[in-house]
Amino acid sequence: MLDTHNVNSDDVEAIDAETWAKYELLQSILKNMESVLVAYSGGVDSALLLKVAYDVLGSRAMGVIASSPAYAAEETEEAIAVAEQMGIPVITFETHELEDEHYVANDFNRCYFCKTELFTQLQPLAKQHNLRHIAYGVNKDDDGDFRPGQRAAREFSVRGPLKEAGMGKREIRAVAHFLGVPVWDKPAMACFSSRIPYGTRIDVATLRMIYKAEKFLHDLGFHQVRVRHHDKIARIEVERTELPRLLEDQVSRVVTDGLRDIGYVYVTVDLLGYRTGSMNESFYKKKKA
Repeated sequence: MLDTHNVNSDDVEAIDAETWAKYELLQSILKNMESVLVAYSGGVDSALLLKVAYDVLGSRAMGVIASSPAYAAEETEEAIAVAEQMGIPVITFETHELEDEHYVANDFNRCYFCKTELFTQLQPLAKQHNLRHIAYGVNKDDDGDFRPGQRAAREFSVRGPLKEAGMGKREIRAVAHFLGVPVWDKPAMACFSSRIPYGTRIDVATLRMIYKAEKFLHDLGFHQVRVRHHDKIARIEVERTELPRLLEDQVSRVVTDGLRDIGYVYVTVDLLGYRTGSMNESFYKKKKA
C-alpha cells in the first residue's frame, strides 16, 4: 500500500474517496500478483498500470513495449522515454501481426488476432524474467465497446488489474495526475488499423498513409485526431470543440491540400466529431438488424 505519511493531505483530497479506494485496491491486486510483466504502450492506462506495479513490486515488475507498422515509431520512442523518466525498466520487441492472414483480412475479430500475437510473444518473455503474471491496460470503460482483444486475454490468462479495481478513464487520469505520470492527459491512441473499415485488407502502405495524414493534422495543432480511411476518402474526426477551427476556410483548404498530397482524393469531416470505436458503429447496426 501507499505510504500516506509522505503524501501531502491536499493532494489526497484532490482525489475523491471512491477513486482513492480504487487506487488502493489496485495496489492490493498488484501486490497479491507478486510479480508481473506489463504490456506497455505509452498511453495513460498502461503507463499508470506500470507505474503502480513498479511502486508496489519494484524489480518484480517490468514493462514491455511492442513495435509494429500499425503504430507510429515516435509513439514507441516516447513511451520508452516516459518509462525512463519514471525510472522504470522496459524491454522492447517487434510483433508480426501483419504476417497473419486473419489479421490482414480485417474482419470484426481483428483485435483478437492482434492480441493473440502479442500475448504469444509475451508468455516466453515473462517466463524468461521469472514473472508470474502478464497484465495489460484494459479498464472498466472498455466494456462499453466491442473489444475482441479481451477474449484473447482470457485465453492467455492475462490480467487486467485496472479493470479488476473498477477503474475507468476518469479515475485513471486522476490517479496518474496525482502520481506525476507524464502522460496523464495524453489523448487516447489506438493502432492505425482501427482506422480501416472491417473487410478492407490491411497493408503497410495504407497504415503509412493514415500515419502521415494524422501527423499532418497534429502538426496543425489538432489535439485528438482520427483519420478514418475509406479507400481514397479521408473521414476526419476531431473533438467537437475543434470542429469550428477545422471548418474555417483557410484551415480546411490547408487540410484538404495536405491530405490530397498524401494520396486521398476526397477529404471529409465527420460532424459527430471524435469518438472511440466509430468503426464499430456499422457492426452494431448489423447486429441489431
